[in-house]
Amino acid sequence: MIYTSFRRAVMMSAVFAITLTVPARAQDFFKDKTLTFIVGYSPGGTYDQYTRLLARHIGKHVSGSPTRVVENMPGAGGIIAANHLYNRVKPDGLTVAAWASPLILQQIMGNEATKFDARKVGWLGIPGPYDTACHFNQQSGIKTVDDWFAAKRPLKIASIGPGTSLSDVPKLLKAALNLPLEMVEGYKGGAEARLAVESGEVDGLCASWQATKVSWRSQMETGKIHVVLQATLKSHPELKKVPLAINYAKTEEARTLLRVADNVHVYQFPFSTAPGTPPDRLQVLQQAFVKTLRDPELITEAKKADLEIAPIDGPTTAKTFNGLYELPPTLIARLKELLIPKR
Repeated sequence: MIYTSFRRAVMMSAVFAITLTVPARAQDFFKDKTLTFIVGYSPGGTYDQYTRLLARHIGKHVSGSPTRVVENMPGAGGIIAANHLYNRVKPDGLTVAAWASPLILQQIMGNEATKFDARKVGWLGIPGPYDTACHFNQQSGIKTVDDWFAAKRPLKIASIGPGTSLSDVPKLLKAALNLPLEMVEGYKGGAEARLAVESGEVDGLCASWQATKVSWRSQMETGKIHVVLQATLKSHPELKKVPLAINYAKTEEARTLLRVADNVHVYQFPFSTAPGTPPDRLQVLQQAFVKTLRDPELITEAKKADLEIAPIDGPTTAKTFNGLYELPPTLIARLKELLIPKR
């Protein structure tokens, strides 16, 4: 099935070197220019952290050392930034946007709010993994997944909006496992959603373990936050005692939905340029992206921030996302029923 190929394509990409020769003119283009990074989410989230880390170091690996600036453009779960990149950004290679890859599935399913075609943008690559785990605050009374199954009321789950893992993964978990949950959408980013959990405004959050293990380290150590379920197919090395959702699936449809939850969301931090970006300039940025994420200084800084770095190159990213357009129509119809907002 295509969802299995998606996962395999990403996991096999230990980062293939982009070795084609780039014309000197493209290398010189970035001199005395400003390279703008647009983040489709609010400051403080994982995507924002990755972007600012990349922006700080990429100048060393782009000929001409362009000035770098980072702008946040939150709204509609990243759709505003994705649409802006596709329809309004000049295709000169001077703007790089960061928006979550699950939005591609939203576009494929026919979400009218998405005004882009992911097959036409220029992909730089992905900096690291995203392993979704579900967390609950102390007030909820949920300490284990068994507590969640036995809950006498739907647990309120914080979310940014459709097309993000914070929204799509819980919806798929609910459909696959009949977990009692209620989505509370509209937060501008992961940082705001985490604050809502901490304050008791909501009960929990299904989000990147790579982010929550940093932001909630002390809260988890003191029992104020409990991580109870992994939505990935393979257990994260640091979560061996936390059960996998797939182990609770009782039907083939449930297993299929959970495979989609893993395959579409596990590598959801891609960086891209506008459609029509000259291929030679895109290639400069693709090469710089990989070199930057291999830079010892960046790796040292990432370790201090507990950001996992496991880059996937641009061509592999493009091939992987293009494969989503080959999902079976019956599966797309079922996903649309579950994930597209109802009017």
